[in-house]
Amino acid sequence: MKAFYVLVGLMLGAATAAQAEDVRYTTHIKQIFDQKCAGCHGTDAPEYGDFEKDKKKFAQMSKGPKMDSYAHLIQFTGWPDTGAIMRRLDDGKNSKENKPGNMYQYLGADGEERQKNLKLFRDWVGNWTLKRFPELTKDDLAGIKVKY
Repeated sequence: MKAFYVLVGLMLGAATAAQAEDVRYTTHIKQIFDQKCAGCHGTDAPEYGDFEKDKKKFAQMSKGPKMDSYAHLIQFTGWPDTGAIMRRLDDGKNSKENKPGNMYQYLGADGEERQKNLKLFRDWVGNWTLKRFPELTKDDLAGIKVKY
């Protein structure tokens, strides 16, 4: 009987891992982005380079860098601003200060919705790291999945 429970536990664990691997931009992340992020990071937001040149101006306009497509969004997970999505959306449990990222509050109307959406982003990204260059390792980068 004990072996049965071990087998069921392994099957449930495998099912959970398979679900995590199935999180994709097109089926999960884009919906969250469109609902929660597009107001500031949508089609009328500045390109990354333009945003970097005048952050203060765009902050006054409540505009962040453009992230309205898969290609734009992965710039903030992989390159050139590696880990920015993770640092901005993190709930604080992964930071030294236990302080949430400045965009965490926008992931949902309440803590439950924010945690649900954060989990989807974490599963989509894969290796959820708050590191910046040059602290990132080759393994850190290889662990970023961001499936389309």
